[in-house]
Amino acid sequence: MGLLDGKVAIVTGAGQGLGRVEALELARHGASVVVNDLGTAADGTGADEAPARGVVAEIGALGGKAVAAFGDVADFDAARGIVQAAIEAFGDVHILVNNAGFSRDGMLVKMEDAQFWDVMRVHVKGHFGMMRHTVAHWRDRAKAAGGSVYGRLISTASDAFLMGNLGQPNYAAAKAAVTYLTMSASREVQRYGATANVILPRARTRMTNTGPWAGIFAKPEQGFDTFAPEHIGPLVAWLASPLAAHVSGQVIQAWGKHVRVYERPRPALDHENDAEWTVEGLEKVLGPFFAGRKPVEDGFLLPMA
Repeated sequence: MGLLDGKVAIVTGAGQGLGRVEALELARHGASVVVNDLGTAADGTGADEAPARGVVAEIGALGGKAVAAFGDVADFDAARGIVQAAIEAFGDVHILVNNAGFSRDGMLVKMEDAQFWDVMRVHVKGHFGMMRHTVAHWRDRAKAAGGSVYGRLISTASDAFLMGNLGQPNYAAAKAAVTYLTMSASREVQRYGATANVILPRARTRMTNTGPWAGIFAKPEQGFDTFAPEHIGPLVAWLASPLAAHVSGQVIQAWGKHVRVYERPRPALDHENDAEWTVEGLEKVLGPFFAGRKPVEDGFLLPMA
C-alpha cells in the first residue's frame, strides 16, 4: 500500500523542475495527480502543452494516474477550472502543491511596473486562487460529511524573502506574501481538519540556472549533487501524507541532505519606556542595541549552510 493511495493531488507548475519532481514523487506514493503547467519560459513568456503531457506520460509509465491541466493559476476562473478538473477526473482533491511561478529580476531603480506586478501576479494571485477554490471544496465536503476532510495545502516560497535578495525585490516580496497567505490559511483550514505549510526549496531550477546564483547551484562534475531538485520531493510527500497530520502553519526548508524549520519572526528587543518617546529617548534604547550591528547583513540574512 502506498502512503498516498486514494488521494488526489494538484501540482501547479508541474511540467518541469521542482513541480515535475513533486508530481512524480506524489504519484510514486500512490496519489492520482493533476499536472498543471502552461509551459512558459523561465520569464513567464510563451506556452507549450508538451511539458505537462510529458509528466503525465511519466506518471503513467510508473503505473500511476495523472491528467494534464493547462489553466493559468493566476486567473481566478481558470484556477477554479483546475480544481474542477481534478474532481471530474478523480472525484476529489486532497492535496494542493502550489509551485507555479517565474522570475523577472532587476534592480529596484530600473524595474518597470509590469516587471514587478507580473511576478507578484503569478506567485501571490496564483497561490491565492488555487487555495481559495480548493478550500471552498473542502468546506463543502466537510459540511456535507458533518466532520473533517483530508486536506493538505503546500505552498512554495523561498528564503529570498528572508534575505531580501539583491536584484529580486519583486520575487522577494511575492514569496513573503505567499508565506503569510499560507500562515493565515493554516488557521482557517484547521476547522476542516486540514493543514497548510510552506516549503523553502534550495534547488537547481530554471530560476537558479542563470544570473548570480548559477555558480552556487551548478551541478557538480562528481560527488553528491546538493542542489538536485529530487531532494525536495520527499518533503512534499511527507507533508502531503498522514504522517504530517499534526504539522501546520510551518515553514520548512530542504536541500541536499539538510532540513531546516524556521520559527516565525519574534522580538529581538522589547522595551517599554517610562515616558512618551522622543528622538533622544529612542536613541538611548535603540542606539546601543544597533551599535556594532552591520546594516542588512545581520537582519534576516541567513548563510548558505
